[in-house]
Amino acid sequence: MSADPAPERHDRSDNRQPEGYLDAASTEPLHPAARAALLAALDEGWADPARLYSAARRAALLLDGARAAVAQALGCRADEVIFTDSGTTAVHRGVAGLLVGRRRVGQHVVTSAIEHSSVLNALADGHRRGTVSSTTAVGVDVFGRVDVDAFAAALRPDTAFAALQSANHEVGTTQPVDAVWAGCQSADVPLLVDGAQSVGRAPIPPGWSVLTASAHKWGGPAGVGILAVRSGARWRAPTPPDERQGGRSPGFENVPGIVAAAAALEAVTQQSAADDVRLRAFTDRIRSRVPQLVPDVQVLGHPSERLPHLVTFSCLYVEGEALLGELDRAGFAVSSGSSCTSSTLEPSHVLVAMGALSHGNIRVSLPRTVTEAQVDRFLSVLPGAVQRVRDSLGAAGL
Repeated sequence: MSADPAPERHDRSDNRQPEGYLDAASTEPLHPAARAALLAALDEGWADPARLYSAARRAALLLDGARAAVAQALGCRADEVIFTDSGTTAVHRGVAGLLVGRRRVGQHVVTSAIEHSSVLNALADGHRRGTVSSTTAVGVDVFGRVDVDAFAAALRPDTAFAALQSANHEVGTTQPVDAVWAGCQSADVPLLVDGAQSVGRAPIPPGWSVLTASAHKWGGPAGVGILAVRSGARWRAPTPPDERQGGRSPGFENVPGIVAAAAALEAVTQQSAADDVRLRAFTDRIRSRVPQLVPDVQVLGHPSERLPHLVTFSCLYVEGEALLGELDRAGFAVSSGSSCTSSTLEPSHVLVAMGALSHGNIRVSLPRTVTEAQVDRFLSVLPGAVQRVRDSLGAAGL
């Protein structure tokens, strides 16, 4: 295959979202509903919602309304929703709170082998602090789906909790949360579900004890995380309590940001079924066309049991970072390597666990505003970009 002409260089020095933005799994562009709600809440929700004067009561009403909206979208009670300053903080507090609440049961934790770094880092910190004694990482198949029977078999009498993401952040494969939840119930073990990639995009199975999410993943503003704790879960606040959110998460709530996050979640939830159909058609097309257009490519993740907007593929004889640079110069923003560890040049633990190529991989994740023309242009640019990287590495004849 002959290389395409060198792509036109796109000047994006003004830092606006590029026309070819295809990295929604990292962050979704701010939803119009979030923007409108944020601007309104900056005027109406600036006061301290813990106080009693009129401006504070208006802020408290906005906060209560946002909490109720988020709870409805998650399928839980409003008093089970806790707001944090990020999805990572939500995961860390979720993990630490379960370790505190279940400390008399034991210090063993079960996870899948492909959890997000926020979970893995929280457990590593628990090892250092002496709150986690051991962990069992349950393997996955070539598509990235966890082995349900092996997960159930890993649960022990001293298991403090188990953790399983709702969908993988690197390859988009959805996990059998309901089946894993059934095993956890039988063993009387709480389940923490990292829902960061699914909330607002796909229904969340009701089987969980603790659920975490991040607003910027669904088109809300950055700086708002969600920690939902079922009322029956043995979770305890891992930090000193204060007067806010029932003592479960300290600090002044970001009321405008929370209101904007809830508005975006309401909007995308209402549109999720239609978005699923449209975006899945695009990612199906990418999955089928990339191997036809580019030789020596492996498309990753489950072909059907996956998120609608995300597709990842690995290219032989290519460095992922170099290919990312070529695509960026052509006007496309995508991810390369592990979404957690690409800056460290460490192989992706997700791809290693799947037995997939751990280098030369590209994650394409479509925002809701993506057009067919953008997808077509990406497919037209990709072969030439791959060929140029291969040529630069001396792999043209391989």
